[in-house]
Amino acid sequence: MTTMRCAICGNQFDPQKSSAMPFCSARCKQIDLGRWLNEDYGVPAPPSEEDLEEDLEAE
Repeated sequence: MTTMRCAICGNQFDPQKSSAMPFCSARCKQIDLGRWLNEDYGVPAPPSEEDLEEDLEAE
């Protein structure tokens, strides 16, 4: 049996038995979604031309 560790709670679980992959439970899946929606997580991106223009105007 292969186990995984849940990224939210740290519990080990059997991924074959989890309906909330890659999390151990629906609760952990909801916690993760809430963090994305609250912008606790983010994906880095290069600044856009618009951002660069705003920075120049602010100086």
